[in-house]
Amino acid sequence: MNVPRLRFAHLPTPVETLPCLSDALGGARLLIKRDDQTGLAFGGNKTRKLEFLVAEAREQGAKTLISGGALQSNHCRQTAAAAARFGFECILVLTGDKPQQASGNLLLDQLFGVEIVYVADRKDRDTILQETFDRATTEGKKPYLVPYGGSNATGALGYAFAMKELIEQSVGADWIVFATSSGGTHAGLLLGQRIFGFSGKILGISVDEPEEWLKKEVSQLASATSEKVGERIDFTPADVLVNASYCDAGYGVVTEREREAIHMFASCEGLLLDPVYTGRAAAGLIDLIRKGFFKTNETVLFLHTGGQPALFAAQYAHRVQ
Repeated sequence: MNVPRLRFAHLPTPVETLPCLSDALGGARLLIKRDDQTGLAFGGNKTRKLEFLVAEAREQGAKTLISGGALQSNHCRQTAAAAARFGFECILVLTGDKPQQASGNLLLDQLFGVEIVYVADRKDRDTILQETFDRATTEGKKPYLVPYGGSNATGALGYAFAMKELIEQSVGADWIVFATSSGGTHAGLLLGQRIFGFSGKILGISVDEPEEWLKKEVSQLASATSEKVGERIDFTPADVLVNASYCDAGYGVVTEREREAIHMFASCEGLLLDPVYTGRAAAGLIDLIRKGFFKTNETVLFLHTGGQPALFAAQYAHRVQ
């Protein structure tokens, strides 16, 4: 498994018990893996992926990292920080109007010195991202395109090895529950489960995508990622566990479920979630516990993928009070 990697994440991230939350919900025993503490620019799950993506960019002689996402993208914030740390220029294509005053992740992007291209309509983002990449190429900036969410076969390696790390921590989880969207974290965990021998189940709570799309995307991405570490493993949609029951409100729309989850984690355990990803995944976890989906003698590990800077973004702050 000789894959180029830059080791800058703070690993291993700790696993903690959640006794007060477990008691409050009266269901399965709850643990949390703190991938919000990976160290880069307030941490988050994208840091693990960037260890492989930035290494690949270096191998290819790139000078500029280019990526895209929502205005409050956690992925873009960590990409911007990695670029600053390793001497790359960085251009971000962000969906949304330029605000009068930056806050949350956008403020951090600006602190890292990136060039930001604002896109008013999300349907135009792919086109403008490609145009931005082509312009950088023409200008001799030697760009490397970091995919949305860091979710390609290179980035997904971060969570294949995260599964190895988790197994070595001997926490004995029956379930791993986490937010899934672009599929890279999900695919990496699925591959890591297979090659390192995790006996529990992996359940992604969809933030925005339908179940069938995620099953297809994650299985294909896990299969492609396997080729980077050995012989190809063919995953099928049936191998992927997804619950898409909590994303009907739409991406970034904070409902009463997210508010309750954020407040419960904060008031019971002193832990902060974000409004978009971990808030929605935790809302799903809480609802599933209340419905008896998990057995009371099971141990459920919640993977905290970070994102807390979005709590301080103007468009979210008033929604989680």
